[in-house]
Amino acid sequence: MTAEPVKAAHQWPVPPQDGYTVDDLFTLPGLPPHTELIDGSLVFVSPQRNFHTTVIDLLMMGLRRTVPEDLKVRREMTVVLDRRNGPEPDVSVVRAEAITGLEQTRYQASDVLLAVEVVSPDSEARDRESKPQKYAAAGIPNFWLVEMAGADKHPVVRVYELDPLSKSYKLTGIHHDRLKTGVPFTIDMDITLEALDQL
Repeated sequence: MTAEPVKAAHQWPVPPQDGYTVDDLFTLPGLPPHTELIDGSLVFVSPQRNFHTTVIDLLMMGLRRTVPEDLKVRREMTVVLDRRNGPEPDVSVVRAEAITGLEQTRYQASDVLLAVEVVSPDSEARDRESKPQKYAAAGIPNFWLVEMAGADKHPVVRVYELDPLSKSYKLTGIHHDRLKTGVPFTIDMDITLEALDQL
C-alpha cells in the first residue's frame, strides 16, 4: 500500500528565468492583493500594523485638503517604473489626466509627482533603500519616508526632492509634529499622535 501524495495548500507560480515583468504582475492568476514587482521578483505584503494604515489615512486626508484640481491623491496603486519594477507606494500624488477610469490598476512613473512609503518591519530595506533609488531613477520628483519614532512612537516624515542632475533624492526636511512644505504643492498638516488618535 502506498501513501497518497500530499496536496499543496497553494501552488506558487514558478518565476521565469529572467524574472517577472510588469505585464506578468497584472496577468498572473491568484496573486495576493498589493503584490509588488521589484527587480523582476514578486514581493508579497505582510499584514500591516495599525500605525501603517492610520498614518496612510492621515496623509490622505491632509493631502486632499490642499491638492490642486490638476492633481489627485491615491493610495496603494502600482506605479510602473520600468518593465521589471512595479512597486506600490502607500500614497501617491498623480496628475489628474493620468486617471483613466475606475478599473485602472496602475500609473506610469511620469505621471507621479510624489511617492510616499510608510515603513513596516518587513519592508524596512525596500522602503529606505531600494524603492527611493528606483523612484529617483524613474524621475519621480518628490519622495516621503514615514517612520515610527521615539518612546511615544510618533510619526516622523522625511521629505526628499529629486536632484535631476544626480537622479537621486536630497533630504529637504524632517517633520515630527507638523508637515509643512511647498512641494509638490502647498501642504500643511498635523502629524502628531493626537492627530492619529482622532482617526
